[in-house]
Amino acid sequence: MKNNKIGIAVLVSGGGTNLQALIDAQASGIIKSGNIVCVISSKPGVYALERAEKAAIPAFALDRKALGQQQFENETARIIKDCGARLIVLAGFLSILSEDFIKNFPGKIINVHPALIPSFCGKGFYGLKVHEAALAYGVKLTGATVHYVNEIPDGGKIIMQKAVRIYDGDTPERLQKRVMKQAEWKILPASAEKVCAELLKSEVK
Repeated sequence: MKNNKIGIAVLVSGGGTNLQALIDAQASGIIKSGNIVCVISSKPGVYALERAEKAAIPAFALDRKALGQQQFENETARIIKDCGARLIVLAGFLSILSEDFIKNFPGKIINVHPALIPSFCGKGFYGLKVHEAALAYGVKLTGATVHYVNEIPDGGKIIMQKAVRIYDGDTPERLQKRVMKQAEWKILPASAEKVCAELLKSEVK
């Protein structure tokens, strides 16, 4: 009988709504093969850190701008290893990680992107910019994608996608909220569970 779980490190940069979805999914048993062991923010003072503290999850604030990319990544990797995390979830994490960092965690980093990859993705497509582009292009469906992270921004293998309808009169802000509620907050926890279960299975073999 397996009773071990995959330690999850969640990387954040802002309010932490996707982090909250992961915390809630863990509490409700949607995530049962993994356990959030730490939350690391790329900037201090963000609300995601408070969410982690409320859930009694060790939280670390690193100032990426002050540290520089290399030192930020070194510190992040150290915390991940110290906390025993074996899966890294990027949840509203706005920095692009270097190829060297990604190579140290092959197949162990996943990200949620607020569009249906390969549409509206890659460098420069983040946050409201994604929804602005979808509305400007006139697509009738958008959504969210969870994918593995590789050296190409938004270029890794897709794990899950969920479509969300666009309505006449939508603003980028309104669309962002709908994509979060209907897609991101559902497929990110489900994908985290799927990957954790697969990692556990591979360790048993």
